[in-house]
Amino acid sequence: MAATACATFPALAASDADCQAMWAKADVNHDGILSDAEAMRYAAAMRVRETTTPADGKLTQAAFMDACKADVYATAMPDPGAPLKGANSFTEGQAKDRAMAHGATDIGPIAKDGDGIWRGPAKQDGKPTQVSIDYKGNVVFQPALNQSSKDPVMTTVSRV
Repeated sequence: MAATACATFPALAASDADCQAMWAKADVNHDGILSDAEAMRYAAAMRVRETTTPADGKLTQAAFMDACKADVYATAMPDPGAPLKGANSFTEGQAKDRAMAHGATDIGPIAKDGDGIWRGPAKQDGKPTQVSIDYKGNVVFQPALNQSSKDPVMTTVSRV
């Protein structure tokens, strides 16, 4: 089974242009504030990176840009063979935050298996998938069968 890395990690902090482009994509309703569903992925990345998140759950463009330039939203290359077995100290909430930071939505109940890997259903790019989060923070989206065509969905691997 082939896997593709879903990772960006610039050598230097993200540029103004990169952050502006990310903001334009994130601020779906163009109101200048990310709130509710718009903010979920970015707020999760901020929690994973232990960056202060807005108390009201609303992310202003200035706060978004500061975090973006500090590479809070960047993901790292995954470890080979991820997800990896091992003692996992992440809580369910921390594991879900890592999955959200990588673009997972509609994350269902996840459970830690006998290998220490959190696993459960989610969506990636609107398509059903299975997500796994290992003890190192590697996030792996595993193929799910498309019910209408029985085609597998691409596997994506990344790490925060």
